[in-house]
Amino acid sequence: MASSDVKVLGAGPSPYVNRVQIALNLKSVDYEFLEEKFGSKSELLLKSNPVHKKIPVMIHGGKPICESLIIVQYIEEVWTDGPSILPSDPYDRAMARFWAAYVDDKCWPTLRGLRSTEGEEAKAAALEQVKEDMVLLEDAFTKCGKGKDFFGGDTIGYLDIAFGSFLGWVRMTEKMADIKLIDEAKTPGLFGWAERFGSNAAVKDVIPETDKLVELVKMMAARPKA
Repeated sequence: MASSDVKVLGAGPSPYVNRVQIALNLKSVDYEFLEEKFGSKSELLLKSNPVHKKIPVMIHGGKPICESLIIVQYIEEVWTDGPSILPSDPYDRAMARFWAAYVDDKCWPTLRGLRSTEGEEAKAAALEQVKEDMVLLEDAFTKCGKGKDFFGGDTIGYLDIAFGSFLGWVRMTEKMADIKLIDEAKTPGLFGWAERFGSNAAVKDVIPETDKLVELVKMMAARPKA
């Protein structure tokens, strides 16, 4: 279902923005992407999200919707013709939301901290925590996916989008730190899922390339020094 009155304010490297893009792609909704420049905020962004003043913002019919997972749920409710993003069963839906919140509240801060933590002991502790998070998500994949290809079952769903949007950053961290976080031996379910998710037509052109994220992180690290 094409919808020319949809605009997305964001930046390509942002996993939160990627969530909105993937959800719209899954629903076959056409949208205009308005790139926000790194280090600055447009007048449209400030006007559209005066509370948090951050991306992503989706503008639909002139009305702004903010916060990535809220936008994903809005997309699910408005465009009902496409594949379902949220599970139909209330318990399954609650579990998807629970683990999505876990990704945002626990996994991402720890992963981000792994890059910025100083000291060998602190880095080792952060790495151990990230690995524990992956094991928990491996278990969640088994329970939520019920033996199928995705957390959402046969198709990409809410938790796939919530966690999968960080895949580029996970791979970037693996490359920069020379470690394996999604390990074929220790988390085989996640390993296979990551390959399927990343190659899906709704995803593959959205998730940033690993090398480009490495360059971005190096640039961001050099900015304070400059």
